[in-house]
Amino acid sequence: MSFEVPRKAAAGVAFALASLASVPRTVAAGDAAVERGRYLFTAADCTSCHTDLEHKGAPLAGGPPLATAFGEFFAPNITPDPKFGIGRWSEADFHRALRSGIGRDGRYLYPVFPYPSFTHLTDRDISDIYAYLKTLKPVAQASRANEIKPPFGWRFPLRFWRMFFFREGPLPAVPGRSAEWQRGRYLAEAVGHCQECHTPRNVLGALDNTRAYSGNPNGPDRQDAPNITSDPSSAIATWSLDDVSQLLATGQTPDFDFVGAGMAQVVKGTGALTDADRRAIAVYVKSLPPVHTEKRPKKPGGAT
Repeated sequence: MSFEVPRKAAAGVAFALASLASVPRTVAAGDAAVERGRYLFTAADCTSCHTDLEHKGAPLAGGPPLATAFGEFFAPNITPDPKFGIGRWSEADFHRALRSGIGRDGRYLYPVFPYPSFTHLTDRDISDIYAYLKTLKPVAQASRANEIKPPFGWRFPLRFWRMFFFREGPLPAVPGRSAEWQRGRYLAEAVGHCQECHTPRNVLGALDNTRAYSGNPNGPDRQDAPNITSDPSSAIATWSLDDVSQLLATGQTPDFDFVGAGMAQVVKGTGALTDADRRAIAVYVKSLPPVHTEKRPKKPGGAT
């Protein structure tokens, strides 16, 4: 029962951290850890999930509805507010949520919060993101309750889902690959959680990794996330590394079109990356094994 992905083109840090609360950590605004956390948080496009941008909601005080086959989910308030946000969450609480998908109350989090991807973050990066969040303005606004279709509101089946579909821990290095490729993989799979949108899902909502990155016609909010493998059926199969880097920087495709829908929001995050990091992602994406898919009619408001 993985409940589709957050709007990523989403995706955001700490989606299902609902009842957040321990002693806040005080961090200087200029702290290097805070700056690293801000960089990662921006790259992961967390704001688009946790902020109701359409209705000019307060930053990170709770997101808009995310429609899935299992109901509607709402990203919670992740500001440092002690009552409604993460003001009382300890660093260990935050780490357990991202690494293990377990909330502060000990309950399993719904994988609509992409902890199966965030589990691959390093300990340092999780700590840095936590440090950054603690410097933000608290907003005293309650998170909206999820509207989950029965029987999916029961959490105990998640124990079995996790046994089959969740593997905890950082990404191991791949022998024979360059440092640039390793960096690109980390940014794409752990930070940016690109597979959460671009990989199709099985009947239980888990990623079908036998068709990794081959596109998902039922992506975030029913958008069609395209195939981004090297197969000729993929629109980007003929793109150069510079083409991919340019898209990540500005959202512009080689034919002078621009990405739309959720991907346009994602580009606001990847556009803040360094040139080197965008190129590393391009190197990784261009290395993806080919997976053939048939061309699908373009949905209104599709991802590209």
